[in-house]
Amino acid sequence: MMKLRTLFMLILAVSVSGCGLFGGKGGGGASRTTGWEYNSEETGNIPFESGYKQEAGPGLVFIQGGTFTMGRVEQDVMYRWDNTPRRVTVASFYMDETEVSNQDYREFIHWLNRVYPGNKPKINSALPDTTAWRSQLAYNEPYVENYFRHPAYSDYPVVGVNWEQANAYCAWRTDRVNEQILVDRGIIAHDNTQSGQNVYTSKTYITGLYQGTDGNNPLENPDGSTKRVQWEDGIMLPNYRLPTEAEWEYAAYGLTENMDGELLTDKKLYPWNGAYLREDSKRGKGQLNANFVRGRGDMMGVAGALNDNADITAPVFSYQANDFGLYCMAGNVNEWVADVYRPMSFKDVEEFNPFRGNVITEYRRDNNGTLMRNEFGELIKDTVPGLDLRNFNDGDPNSQIVESGNWNAAQNNKTSDMYIQDDRPGAFSSLINDNVRVYKGGSWKDRPYWLVPGTRRYLEQDKSQDDLGFRCAMTRVGSPQGF
Repeated sequence: MMKLRTLFMLILAVSVSGCGLFGGKGGGGASRTTGWEYNSEETGNIPFESGYKQEAGPGLVFIQGGTFTMGRVEQDVMYRWDNTPRRVTVASFYMDETEVSNQDYREFIHWLNRVYPGNKPKINSALPDTTAWRSQLAYNEPYVENYFRHPAYSDYPVVGVNWEQANAYCAWRTDRVNEQILVDRGIIAHDNTQSGQNVYTSKTYITGLYQGTDGNNPLENPDGSTKRVQWEDGIMLPNYRLPTEAEWEYAAYGLTENMDGELLTDKKLYPWNGAYLREDSKRGKGQLNANFVRGRGDMMGVAGALNDNADITAPVFSYQANDFGLYCMAGNVNEWVADVYRPMSFKDVEEFNPFRGNVITEYRRDNNGTLMRNEFGELIKDTVPGLDLRNFNDGDPNSQIVESGNWNAAQNNKTSDMYIQDDRPGAFSSLINDNVRVYKGGSWKDRPYWLVPGTRRYLEQDKSQDDLGFRCAMTRVGSPQGF
């Protein structure tokens, strides 16, 4: 009995001391290294939040990261030799459940028209190129007029959007989502009069440059004073962005249901199981799993038995989702990814989060150290000298493949020295430079070969096509799955 009483008193003492050490009247515990209380007026309101768990932003689903074999999984019928299989690891992230639809993108255009009503160049720079539908020997003019604007196509994927426009949409979406988060918490109120330089962006709000309308529930310090939300508060979400090529390919395969412990039991050719293009379950047996060209001149099958029920694109929630819950990761429209194209990417990039295209920037400041904004209220970024890494190691003597003169002795070579660049009419050009981006996934006008996630193509980042769209991704902060 005495031993039990002693044990009880010991446990009680530990509990009391633990409450004193980690509970604290500040509500945030105390430092393990100094003993100072967090979030306490007495110790200067040292900020701390434990157990933060990121929530998925609107439209996103969680993609648990892991290792997989990236690259070619079938015969390289194009003979490009630019995607040799290699084992890589992708960190956990979030990805759009569907491709960005016409309605999604029209919200972007509507906002630009409201905030910059007299700035036609700003608005026009974001508009999709509907003439991408135009063909010399096909009657596609109805799509030029109707596809983006008519409500019949609201749920169809936006096309005619180049890589630069897709990135601009991602940045706009980041700001609107974070603005709504602050409105929902009552920290700020919607301000429909914002215009010019006084436009909400996540960065200008955090830095105190955005002067909006206060809400009825401002963020408070422990001493009762109010404060502006900072990144350290964990309230705002990371940026929406284009996925990297590795992220996109990993998400497309969705291998979670093909695992037995750490053993991959079945490798996939497409985002669904098996080597066939039709559904094999009882529920949808025989139906096609994607929107693509079945054969020459066969875009949708015969009347009464349309094989994919889509002459051009299909609504973004069509067909079966893959094991991550993502729709149309094969077919419907190709999708832009973030990477700069290089045929030797499989040899160059890292094993963890492989990506080519890093451009490290910093915000511009005036002579007084004040952050500078452009006419649209956006912070101005400058590339840090020497940290435009899109052509990292290109053109150096170890990687150069175009011989001319004593090229081993050349200094400070660039991509243009490694790959032939010639803009003269009729002259050969590799089209490989720092402004050419990868796209993946296959489309409504592609053969099945391009539906394989491991295949890749490329296009200049300021070009667009009638079968090329995009979806957004978001970085996950913290644990890959939660502890």
